[in-house]
Amino acid sequence: MTLGDAPPAPAAFRRAVASLRPAEVRPEIELEDIPAPQRLAPYSAAIGASVYRDDDELAVGRLIVLFDPDGQRGWDGPFRLVAYVRADMEPEITEDPLLGPVAWSWLTESLDAHDAGYAAAGGTVTRAVSEGFGNKADDPVSTELELRASWSPLEEDLSRHVSAWCDLMCLAAGIPPLPPGVAALPPRRREDPEPFRT
Repeated sequence: MTLGDAPPAPAAFRRAVASLRPAEVRPEIELEDIPAPQRLAPYSAAIGASVYRDDDELAVGRLIVLFDPDGQRGWDGPFRLVAYVRADMEPEITEDPLLGPVAWSWLTESLDAHDAGYAAAGGTVTRAVSEGFGNKADDPVSTELELRASWSPLEEDLSRHVSAWCDLMCLAAGIPPLPPGVAALPPRRREDPEPFRT
């Protein structure tokens, strides 16, 4: 090792990062590696995702993996996952007083459905209304849901947590989860030829 070289990341963190790309991802979701914040923990990694229906982006999110061998206050173990999801919503949905508890249940029920063990979960659900003024006065009013959450995974293999986060994003986008054991058919793209008809 030369002066200035960073020490290699611990094996537990490397194994966790390797599990961020589950073998199967719903066809509506596109995953990508993104830069992770560097000051929250000694080691971090992140992925981003978008949920599409046809060519329309319905939801975006990011999932950050934090690792501190010594743990941190409020964590339950050396790992912490930090999730963010933003989705456009119809105005009448964002006005529903139960939206916060329902959106939070999307996270916890997705984690439970994937048997993703977790502890010390916490977060916020925010409804945002954007109105245009001045030269943007003609822009339509938009309403969004934002969910920010963190929890401590109970295992190094994070693939179940990623799958749960993907389900959370689909739910926020209005796409129902798939029943266990059912695979999604890939969506037909516009450039695909029409199916043969007799």
